[in-house]
Amino acid sequence: MNGGDYLQIGQVAERTELSLKTIRHYDEVGLVRPSARSGGGFRLYTEADVDRLLVIRRMKPLGFTLAEMKQLLESLDTLGDPAATDDRRAGAVNELLSFREKARESAERLRKQLAYAEEFTELLTDRVRPTGDSATPDRLPN
Repeated sequence: MNGGDYLQIGQVAERTELSLKTIRHYDEVGLVRPSARSGGGFRLYTEADVDRLLVIRRMKPLGFTLAEMKQLLESLDTLGDPAATDDRRAGAVNELLSFREKARESAERLRKQLAYAEEFTELLTDRVRPTGDSATPDRLPN
């Protein structure tokens, strides 16, 4: 891979919509390590690193812990490792199925919370009406 194939942390932050601080934190806790360093010590990332960060970004709002994120990433690594044994692959698949179920449950919880937020927004919209000549809304009931 030549130097042009690497992304600097700012570019990665833009692509992943994660802050520089968050990306550095994930490096410090061992979730994603930059694939290289520049001569000046700057973190350099590959497309595979970006993909790994995107997996983490998808897990975060679903309530996965850092330990669970690490475990899931290790399972994905196992499945991508041609030297992994059949037993290790089977274990990784079982872990991914478990994570998929947790993700499904979390997504359902978030859908319900979103529905509540939309209902609340509608309630406020219905209660706020212009009065007379002024553009000020009516007061909400106490």
